[in-house]
Amino acid sequence: MATADLPAVPAGFTGRKDDLARLMPVLDPSAESDLLVVICAVSGLGGIGKTSLALAAAHRAVRDGWFPGGTLFVDFRGYDEDPATAEQALIALLDRLGVRGTDLPQTATAQYALYRRLLAEEHHSMLLLFDNASDPAQLSPLIPGTDHHRVLITSRDRLTDLDARLIDLDVLKPEDAAGLVGRSLRLSDEGDGRAGREREAVGELAVLCGHHPLALRIAVGMLRKRRYRSIASLVEELRRAEDRTRALGVRPVFDVAYGQLAAEQARLLRLLSVAPTAEVSGEAAVALAGLPDEETFALLEGLASAHLVTPVSTGGEVRWRLHDLVRLFAAGMAAGGADLREEGDAARERLLAFYVRWAEAADLRFQWLPGMAEPERFTDRVRAFAWLDAERTGLVAAVQWAREERYAAMAVRLAGCLIRYLEWWRHLDDGITVARTALETTQRLGDHPGEAVAWNRLGMVLRSAGRPEEAIEACLRARDLFQDLGNRSGEACSWDDLANALAVSGRMEEAIEAHIRSRGLYQALQDRRGEGNAWNHLGATLQDVGESEEAIDAHARARDLYKAVGDLNREALAWTNLGTALGTAHHITEAIEAFTRALDIHRGFEDWLRVGGVLHNLAVAHELSHQPTEARAHYLQAADAFTRANAPNRAARAQSAARALT
Repeated sequence: MATADLPAVPAGFTGRKDDLARLMPVLDPSAESDLLVVICAVSGLGGIGKTSLALAAAHRAVRDGWFPGGTLFVDFRGYDEDPATAEQALIALLDRLGVRGTDLPQTATAQYALYRRLLAEEHHSMLLLFDNASDPAQLSPLIPGTDHHRVLITSRDRLTDLDARLIDLDVLKPEDAAGLVGRSLRLSDEGDGRAGREREAVGELAVLCGHHPLALRIAVGMLRKRRYRSIASLVEELRRAEDRTRALGVRPVFDVAYGQLAAEQARLLRLLSVAPTAEVSGEAAVALAGLPDEETFALLEGLASAHLVTPVSTGGEVRWRLHDLVRLFAAGMAAGGADLREEGDAARERLLAFYVRWAEAADLRFQWLPGMAEPERFTDRVRAFAWLDAERTGLVAAVQWAREERYAAMAVRLAGCLIRYLEWWRHLDDGITVARTALETTQRLGDHPGEAVAWNRLGMVLRSAGRPEEAIEACLRARDLFQDLGNRSGEACSWDDLANALAVSGRMEEAIEAHIRSRGLYQALQDRRGEGNAWNHLGATLQDVGESEEAIDAHARARDLYKAVGDLNREALAWTNLGTALGTAHHITEAIEAFTRALDIHRGFEDWLRVGGVLHNLAVAHELSHQPTEARAHYLQAADAFTRANAPNRAARAQSAARALT
């Protein structure tokens, strides 16, 4: 159990430079410390390489002469069925210190006293490496009472009850994982050049192993046995494996860790695995758990202490990530029986309801006008955008649940809430995915009104993605469906979107005709906001064909219609477009006035993205009127607005334009 000699560092140990850099200064006995006894505890998921790292650090320290008093090593077998107790370890340690037979005191109290006295009398620094501990009770009685020794502990759990420097060990970096495969293969056969020839396959193997050292070592063992087969063949087998954790031989590690969890912790681990992404926000975890916030966070912290989830701090918020192999294992447990599957399905419903609630609130904030009810939660557009940005990956992935009947209606509803945001922020691949999923689902359900809306939304995103011909086809499908349904408002909207797509494709005459058809339908419906949209978009198309004066008139009509219905947001957009048309017609003074009107409205809404855009336009207008000082000031203000809107690329471009004027 206890040895004076350190075990060897496992063959093939590689990487961990950053982790060694954190660990070595703590072990250095010459370093000053405020602690009575300097203890370092390395913790991490089973098989993550804690012992290998500890041994590598210990051997380096011994080589450098840091511990002339020697080393003591104890394997506590903390996660075996029969872990070592502190008393068992004590007797083994005393034996290594030369106390055995009749010299060994008869009582535990006397044995502990002798152990502490021997360490206190040993004036040369010693290193005590306590490996694979699971409980502070195994360790506390064995900690020396002097500060010139060092104690290094490894554990799967974060030993927060100890006054120790805690170092959490994560998986290997991708390049280190690949290096482990290549180095380990060459150790057994120096002529094995597969890793060098199949670099892409090595990278794929590392991903399938989750960059987990134990899984990688087991995979290397499999490759050694199949010496004359390619790495790619193993990659393909692992991809097809029903249970990759079992195929990689790491299932027993996870079984032990799972078996030691409290029932509520095990339940939350299963539920986290049914989330659409490996990383979720705290709010999303609460929705999955269906428990109060504090109870959920306590369970998450317990799972983090066991290294089954990893807390990730982003922008002041903590998110919770499952390692890929842990997620596969937990998903397998969640699918283990009818009751567990229903538990997971109910959790997905709760998460989807959470996503829909706040995505709808964010979308309503984008459309909000004075006099309307205030949307929940988001007091301005910036906060709405920030929430959508943080949750975007999960939101888009959750829409894919629409392919399952149980979630179809709510997932399509979620898709409708996201399109405006995804198109506005140019997440166009996600937008197309969301729109196509909604379309396929409404078609499968025979929901013709929903299908018409989905075709229209798909056309809008395809147009923004620079795929006008596909956008035109989608808008035509929407128009025809709306016509068949007798939905004249929907038909008017689809004509307008069709016109925009035709304009992007260069079919200007057809675009203008479609705008006019849309405008006529809106006029017949006495929908002044819709008519304003048609005029506004017609103005943009007229600008594109060089009809600046007609464009000015169209944007002015749109502005007046928006103003008549109290739609300040769209009025500001019309003022912006009017300013652009005036600038094109060389009416620079009037353009500046129009942009200024737009700026005042957008500032009133704290719509910093559009504030930045209008300030940029004002800067350009001042440049054209040979006012570089004013132009530079507006570029800098635009950069500030884009920064507030969390649009760093646009902020950088505005700052660059300002510097060009100095």
